[in-house]
Amino acid sequence: MVEVGRWVDSTVRRRSSTPDEVRDRRRCHVATAALQVVDERGADAGTGLIAERAGIPRPHVYRYFASRDDLDDEVARLAAHDLIQKVRPHLARRGTPAQVVEGLVHACATWADAHPHLYRFLAARGQSRTLHRARMGRSRLLDEIAAAARGYTRSGDESFPEGILVGVMGMVDATVIWWLDQRDETLDLMVRRLSRHVTLVLQDALAAHGIHLDPAVELEPFIGE
Repeated sequence: MVEVGRWVDSTVRRRSSTPDEVRDRRRCHVATAALQVVDERGADAGTGLIAERAGIPRPHVYRYFASRDDLDDEVARLAAHDLIQKVRPHLARRGTPAQVVEGLVHACATWADAHPHLYRFLAARGQSRTLHRARMGRSRLLDEIAAAARGYTRSGDESFPEGILVGVMGMVDATVIWWLDQRDETLDLMVRRLSRHVTLVLQDALAAHGIHLDPAVELEPFIGE
């Protein structure tokens, strides 16, 4: 479960903080409470539950957020940050294309297994105009994966077809969510099967753009200057 940090607002802090700083802390506290509630109950959890978890009257939620959609955006940002922390180590590992892909898929799937409601929430928000407009949440994850892919393939910003990754992430989301709903095989079996499919799709799609990956050659991550 994603932890809610304590909301400490001592007399000293109140005196030394500006009104904006106090508001930002309280906004963060409410958003983190909402994150925990969505993690436990799902995206349909009501504002009343969030306010109860935050320890404030329900109307006070909207002192810090313009709307429920505004609050959901912040929950998505926090959840995506947590997911990115789990995925990021696998964006700089040495391995064959299949090994690199399986590390990424496994990180996503294990996070989804621990936070199924948040994973569904992120997948849904990732398709929304609001999330993409802010370039946060899942689009930040896409940015990092695209940068890593350019490093592995030594392709420049203009030559790497980022649209391929969008389609692949959609395939990963659909498969992982199906597995969360059905649980018809073990997580490891699902990860291996999905990783094979993703690797084949990537190899074929990249080859069509003149980027050829030898399945037997270990890739080295590369970060340009």
